[in-house]
Amino acid sequence: MAISIYDIVEKAAKTGKIDKGINEVTKAVERGVAKLAVVASDVDPKELVRHIPLICKEKGIKFIEVDSKQKLGIAAGIGVATTAIAIIELGDAKLDSIK
Repeated sequence: MAISIYDIVEKAAKTGKIDKGINEVTKAVERGVAKLAVVASDVDPKELVRHIPLICKEKGIKFIEVDSKQKLGIAAGIGVATTAIAIIELGDAKLDSIK
C-alpha cells in the first residue's frame, strides 16, 4: 500500500508542525528548518512558487510537487486551497516512503 504525500502532510499537520502558504514555506526553507516542502502544480501564476524548489536544492531539503492545491489544503487541515506546505516537525509522519 503506497502512502500518498497528502497522507504524510495530513499526519504531520495532526501530530507534528507544518507551515502553510508561499511566504511561510519560503521562510522555513530559507532558515533550513523544513524537513519537506510540498508545492501544488496548479498554482497560477507559476512564478509564485518557482523559487521554492531552487532554495530546497540549495539547502538540501526534500521537495515534492503535488497535483492539487485544494487537496493540499484539505490534507493540511485548513479546508481551503493552499499553494505550499512545509513540514517542520514530522510527528507520526514518515518520510521513508518517499524518495
